[in-house]
Formats: sequence, C-alpha cells, structure tokens
Amino acid sequence: MPYCIFTAGTVDGDQGEKRRPFRPGFLNSSFKYRLNFPPEFRPRPVKSPFHFRDRIAEGDCMSKFDAVNRYLHTASGIIGLSEGIERVLIMPDREMRVEVAIEKDDGTLASFSGFRVQHNNARGPFKGGLRYHPTVDQDDVRALSSLMTWKTAVVNIPYGGAKGGVSCDPNTLSQRELERITRKFVREIKEIIGPSNDIPAPDVNTSGQTMAWVMDEYSKYYGFAPAVVTGKPVEVFGSLGREEATGRGVIYVVEEYFKQNGDSLKGKTVVIQGFGNVGSNAARFAHEGGAKVIGIGDVSGGIFDPKGLNIPEMIEYARKNRGLTGYTSKFLTNEELLCEPCDVLIPAALGGVITAEVAKNLKAKVVAEGANEPTVPEGDEILNQRSIPVIPDILCNAGGVTVSYYEWAQNIQQFRWELERVNSELKTTMSKAFADVWKFGKSYNTTLRTAAFGLALGRVAKATIMRGI
Repeated sequence: MPYCIFTAGTVDGDQGEKRRPFRPGFLNSSFKYRLNFPPEFRPRPVKSPFHFRDRIAEGDCMSKFDAVNRYLHTASGIIGLSEGIERVLIMPDREMRVEVAIEKDDGTLASFSGFRVQHNNARGPFKGGLRYHPTVDQDDVRALSSLMTWKTAVVNIPYGGAKGGVSCDPNTLSQRELERITRKFVREIKEIIGPSNDIPAPDVNTSGQTMAWVMDEYSKYYGFAPAVVTGKPVEVFGSLGREEATGRGVIYVVEEYFKQNGDSLKGKTVVIQGFGNVGSNAARFAHEGGAKVIGIGDVSGGIFDPKGLNIPEMIEYARKNRGLTGYTSKFLTNEELLCEPCDVLIPAALGGVITAEVAKNLKAKVVAEGANEPTVPEGDEILNQRSIPVIPDILCNAGGVTVSYYEWAQNIQQFRWELERVNSELKTTMSKAFADVWKFGKSYNTTLRTAAFGLALGRVAKATIMRGI
C-alpha cells in the first residue's frame, strides 16, 4: 500500500523554486570526501521520473520508492551532493520482470510474477534478498533494492544493492510447488545473477532451503557455484551464524546506542513486533543480554506482560506450531502492541507499520528498525518532532547482509570460519558502523536516519565518480 502524504509549496520546475547553490566539487568542503565534479553533472532543471520531488504534488500518494528517495534527498542536501549525481544514484541500473509458470500438485497450471531489480554496483556486486509474498510488486522491489545499496555502504562491505521476489502466497503452496517456483525463477534470471555479479539471499518467506534450490539450479547451467547465493544451510556450504545474524545484529546496534548514551541494554524493557527469523532472534539475544522482553507480536496479534515474557518457551512454541496462535487467549492487536510503553521498540515484521497515527501514540524511548521500511515518512517526521530516536533499517538490520558477505567470502576461499569468528567479526562491523553513523549525526546535527543515508551516499558517490560514469 502506498504511503499518502500531503505537501505544500512547489516542485522542481515550478516558478519560484529555490535550488541549492552549486558548490565546486560534488560534496561540500566540510565533508570528508571532496572531488572535482564534471560540468555535465552540475545542477540543472531537468526532471527525472525517479526523482520524488518531480512527482509529488499536494495530495498525491508517495510510493515506497519515493519514500526512500525522500530520505536520500534530505541527506543529499546535507552533504552538498549535486542534483545530477543524486539523480544518477537514485535510478536503478536494471529492472527485470518475468512470468513464473508452474504445474501445481493437482495438475493445474499457475503463473506468478517475478522481479529482480539491480540498483547499484559501484562498490561491488549487486546484493539483496528474494521474498515470496502476495504484495511483492515492481515498486516494492525497486525500493528495497535501493535500501540494499545504502545498507551495504553503511556497514562498509564491498557490495551494491539489489532485490527480488515472486508475487505469491507461500501459505497456499506446497513445498514441492515452492521448489518449482524457485527453480523456474532462477532459470528466468540466471543470466543476470552470479558470484561476481548479483548474489541473492533469503528474505520474507524464503529460507536456507530456498537458497539451496537456487544454488542447485544455477549450478546446472554454470557448474559448481556455492557463492551465487548466501543464506544457505550450513550443510550446503552456508555459514555458521548466518540464520540468526540479522536479529543478533539488531541487538548489537541497540547495545551500542545505549553505550553511546552512557547506559546499557541490561534491565531495559523491549517490545518486538514480528516473531519470524529476525524478531525471534532479536528477542532471544535481548533476553540473554539481560533485557526484559515484555511484548511480542506476530500475525496472530500481540502478547504483552509488563512483568516479562518467557522468551525461550515462546520460541519453542512458535517453532512447533509455526507461530504463536493458541499460545494465549489474550491477544492485543499489533497496533496496540506497538503503542505499549517500553524502552525499546523493535518492529521486525513487514514495512509500513509505524504510521502517522501509531507514531502519535507510540510510547517507546527508542525505535530500532529490525524490518525494512517499518516507519512511513510521515510517521518518521512525527517521531522526530517528539524527540523519539529511530535507529534506521539500513543500519539496524544490516547484520544479515554482513554475515552473507562472510559466507560469500568463505565460499570463494573454500574455507569455513568458526562461529566465534563470525560473531566476533559481526560485532566489530556493526559497532563500527553505528559509531560512524553516530559521529556523522553529531557532526551534521541530524537524525540517525539522515546520518546513515548521508554516510552511505558519500561512500557510493565517491566510488561512482572514481570508477567513472
């Protein structure tokens, strides 16, 4: 569902528009990286179909891709990025849409739409997950591919950004049907993925098993290639620690947030909306770290107890029953759960859950985005006005892609790391990334989200200019 916003004033090209003055070099003099910028990329009033300011007028609806670009535009203004290079970095390099037709178990034919968007590879091969969900569409995948570009840049790993998916409902499909969908999808996109070109990974409703099918199908055409995909089972050339990496990374970042504020996570109250891979692991590591998890939610609804929940028991119940349905007869709505008082709120399900209305009633002291795009732009503005810090998704949930990078490196080297090394490297990477974002935010007196986007934009812009456009 698109985000609806209401704006005032003019858009690019309207008379009276005040443009940012051009500065020599594509970044302003206070930024770390300053390069001479070629004249052809100096600001000029040219409209781009991918520039959100050219497409948003009063009362229009903002797509997910527009929402990402809104954050980018804000960060671009802070670091002094020229409008020309901003447009170059916003636009995806390639978009592919395919039809995935399969024979179902009952002999009938079914066709699903599949997508792969490769956003930017200035800093390394395209990288991003595959999701299976009924809401997957071109705009959704385009926005997520852009987020991956900035996410890999924030944690400073040598990847670009991509995303893919199939518009289907896995709950209505058998395991064999899901395998057929996966293999057919790989056959359709095999020419544009590969270990040194584009490396998929698990996402919503996909798993290590899905990635094993991807690797096997791709290898039929190009030979043994475990590095074509990450997030594989350990038994099939996956990495130790990959499955829980995103949730573990979320808690590492939250710990760093409290450390920067002279505090610790121990004893803090935590509410987590979403109890899949990310949410359950975040709950587990928060619990093990001494925090009190007082709220958990999944598709069944929310469970809240100010005295604390039995997280190990809930994880085991969800594993056996594929969710928390039946765990208790007292469920809140997920919206009610998001607004319960707590020290840390971790939205770890799908995007768009922190709407403007939720943001007005939210009682958390800090929001740590375990999901992608859980906060709509209008909600983000309200939280900022209410002085509720938001640790953005491109930083907070980057643990998964970071350990995916370790897995890819292990596959290329054909040498497995021990779990202790994986977790140690992950903590080092996430802690350094948070410190970089925190420092950037303090230097420019801006929010953590704008700081993360600004830091990432600077790194990708520098790589783009140095490699040549």
